[in-house]
Amino acid sequence: MHTGFRFALLLSTLAILAGCASGARVADAGSAVTFVVVRHAEKAAGDAEDPPLTAEGEARARALADSLAGTDVVAVYSTAFQRTRSTAAPTAAAHGLAVTTYDAKQPTDALAATLRRTHRSGTVLVVGHSNTAPAITAALCGCDVASMTEAEYGRRMTVHFDDDGDVTLLVAPLPR
Repeated sequence: MHTGFRFALLLSTLAILAGCASGARVADAGSAVTFVVVRHAEKAAGDAEDPPLTAEGEARARALADSLAGTDVVAVYSTAFQRTRSTAAPTAAAHGLAVTTYDAKQPTDALAATLRRTHRSGTVLVVGHSNTAPAITAALCGCDVASMTEAEYGRRMTVHFDDDGDVTLLVAPLPR
């Protein structure tokens, strides 16, 4: 990753943390839950409709699973596309879970509401696309989230709701 991009990502993270941690609250306080939202890993150039992951993408998916190994992952969500399912699969397998498929065209506000209603504790992984992952994150935290380019695969957005209902967003690079 280029130094300039890392610096911009760090500044974005600090701005987001300042904005989201400044008193945002949710109505259903009383339990802690964390949502980790990522875009699928690097995709192959082949099949334009439903490409598989590249070797680099498969390695990133395994690294994501390794980074979540010490957490209580209670659910893993993915769209039906091969690239998102392949990104989600190592984490699901490591935690003995099935990947739950959601509709990529579903409005992000509706998906976020379903996720919040369904999961009250633990960690939930949500794998989306460049045009949905930031919007899902924004809908979960109720804050602004920078859009992604088609070339960006390395952003991990973590939305944490603590026991008091306070929400914090952390944006960090995905492991490689």
